[in-house]
Amino acid sequence: MNVKIKQLHPNAKMPTYATDGSGAFDLYAATIDGFSKIGKTVTHGAPVLCDTGLAFEIPEGYGMFILSRSGHGFKFDTRLSNAVGLADADFRGSVQVKLTCDQDRECVPDLFVKPGDRIAQAVILPIPRVAFEWADELTSTDRGANGFGSTGA
Repeated sequence: MNVKIKQLHPNAKMPTYATDGSGAFDLYAATIDGFSKIGKTVTHGAPVLCDTGLAFEIPEGYGMFILSRSGHGFKFDTRLSNAVGLADADFRGSVQVKLTCDQDRECVPDLFVKPGDRIAQAVILPIPRVAFEWADELTSTDRGANGFGSTGA
């Protein structure tokens, strides 16, 4: 699948796959909180907005899911502020990522992000369009309406 990408900022970098076996591609920061030459530390209670400077033409019937980098989570307790982002096929704006830290800095090392750094990863996946209909009954299953924790720990 080919995906067209428009460079909206001179610092913007083409997404890359880190290894031949990578399931997701890396997204890079073009600007940090609106600045193209200044970095910033992600601190508890003060999220950092990273703009990729890229617009994507996602094929119809697909979506681009934007995910946290595992290293940010495990090493710095830092994640995407919205947990998972979704760029729809009809979105043509700049893809942005907001990073937030879940712990105070006494517990984890600082994550300093600057333009050019990998800030997130993304995958482009099919998203089927579904039709909804009202139903008086749903088919039964062994689980039924049993919710949280009903299948074990």
